[in-house]
Amino acid sequence: MRNFVARITCLLLLAAGTFSASGAEKVTFEASSPLVVAVGEMFRVEFTLNTHPDDKTFRAPSFEGFEVLAGPSLSEGTTMQVVNGTRTSSYQLVITYVVRVQAEGTVTVGAAEVEVDGKAYRTQPLAIEAVKEPGAAAGPGGNAGAGGDQRHGEAGAKRQVADDDILLRAVVSRASVFKGEPLRVTFKLYERVPVAGYNDVKFPSFNGFWAQELDQGTPRRQRETFNGKVYESFVAREFLLYPQQAGRLTIDPAELTAVAQVVVQSRNIDPFFGPSHEVYNVPCKVHSQRAEVEVLPLPAGAPESFSGAVGRFTLEATLPPDRLAANSAATYTVKIAGTGNLTFVQAPRLALPGSFEQYNVKTIESINPTASGITGYRQFEYPFIARAEGSYDLEPVEFTYFDPAQKRYETLRSKPLAIEITPDGSGGGEAVVVQGRGMSKEEVRLLGQDIRFIRLGTPRLRPERTPFLFSGGYWAILGAILAAFGTAYALLRKRIRESQNVALVRGRRANKVAVQRFRTARKYMEEENRHAFYEEMLRALWGYMSDRFNIPVANLTKENVREELHKRGAEADLQQRFTAIITRCDEAQYAPVATVRMSEVYTEGVDLVSRIEGAIKR
Repeated sequence: MRNFVARITCLLLLAAGTFSASGAEKVTFEASSPLVVAVGEMFRVEFTLNTHPDDKTFRAPSFEGFEVLAGPSLSEGTTMQVVNGTRTSSYQLVITYVVRVQAEGTVTVGAAEVEVDGKAYRTQPLAIEAVKEPGAAAGPGGNAGAGGDQRHGEAGAKRQVADDDILLRAVVSRASVFKGEPLRVTFKLYERVPVAGYNDVKFPSFNGFWAQELDQGTPRRQRETFNGKVYESFVAREFLLYPQQAGRLTIDPAELTAVAQVVVQSRNIDPFFGPSHEVYNVPCKVHSQRAEVEVLPLPAGAPESFSGAVGRFTLEATLPPDRLAANSAATYTVKIAGTGNLTFVQAPRLALPGSFEQYNVKTIESINPTASGITGYRQFEYPFIARAEGSYDLEPVEFTYFDPAQKRYETLRSKPLAIEITPDGSGGGEAVVVQGRGMSKEEVRLLGQDIRFIRLGTPRLRPERTPFLFSGGYWAILGAILAAFGTAYALLRKRIRESQNVALVRGRRANKVAVQRFRTARKYMEEENRHAFYEEMLRALWGYMSDRFNIPVANLTKENVREELHKRGAEADLQQRFTAIITRCDEAQYAPVATVRMSEVYTEGVDLVSRIEGAIKR
């Protein structure tokens, strides 16, 4: 009895802590929906609240100008985390309406209202643009491909994908640039149908340009209107191009094969559940348009210090000390920073007197590619040694670049430097050479140009020990090197053979890719994003089967997967479980309300892949 009371007390304290933590969180009440929709298209309007509302206080907007097809549909969830003894919890309530707009123009979803602890909270109004697509059917029928003109089988699925349902465009930032001036080309994908993946992706080689790919991170999808139709668009790849020659240059098209997923009605009608649906993968080959760029030559009359830099730059010079001892080293540093073709900036010329011994220039750079060009700096260090004493004047370092905005050359200069070289106190400088010789300063300077300082004093010579060459240690080390080389050669040959086997490489990485997609699906599950969760689960399962059994994405069907599992001795239970979970994901993805718990589907999918891995490796 005491244990029972103690457990009840702990549960009550935990619940009180949870509610107090959630109550302390700032209340947020937000509305979300697509910003651009097609006339007659069904879409969701969601109102999200991060705490428990007061009973019966939610007041929906009037939805004037919309046709409400379903709703309100409520979904809620609570998550709790304990990290390093600190407990955090969060609650989310989502109220969903399915609506559509029947007239072209801009309509507004008004503010929804709810009360929490007696205080009213309102959402911001949402302005939604409804566009009428060319050739779209009027009225509630909508798209012919999704209405009464349902076709059966794979042929019917192909007929449902129009030529402009998936597009690939090349967007060029500028049509005319100077030679060496950067321009940006963006390859964007436009989709009006669900896409399972992409194959045979080929981007152009950009002949006549120096190309730098820009890192876009995770592609961000957004709704966009193109040619009067609404698409889901995202940036597939983006490049920064630097033209290397004048004239009219062409950017060749990019190509890829998109695998569209089409849902069609099955020929077999279940007497109890009624008509069912099947999902077909339809390959669609798309390519971008060919783009042309006019590259203007740089103006004539460039200064001698111009070496091809185009953009806008600054010059900063760090000069050596103005007083040095002979035979001592110093460094002259020049830092060029700015935006432009910084990768092609060369070290400016530094003119030193003949008695100065100059070494190779050391380059340090920090380069960051951006959409407007490469930014950062290149730093050039000129190490030298002054061999003869005297007073010298170092000329300024000049750097010239072409500014395309001003359409002119700009020259930057460092400060001139007067440097004095004093006698070398170590005995190896001019003072020692002059003693007893009667040599003038000019003769000493000339001497410093072609004769190096010789060590003075009595030489300390000692006999050399037994030579290492052809000794026992020499042959032992040589044998070890040859053995290591042979082993490395054999391992490299084996790796090359394995890398050439595409099916083997895909099969080995199948489980790793599936685990990454399961993690993404788990994130969507925690965010209560049902549509994205089931879409990612389908990609994980279909992608795993494609990689593991070397089946092209376009040929993936339930029958092919069952046949491959049977060939590899998998149990019949695994075949049935795969078919069942794919069916559950398809139905849940297109169902208007939640019929399957996402946690169950996630656990079932992870367990299924693990069991298939175990069955195949046996």
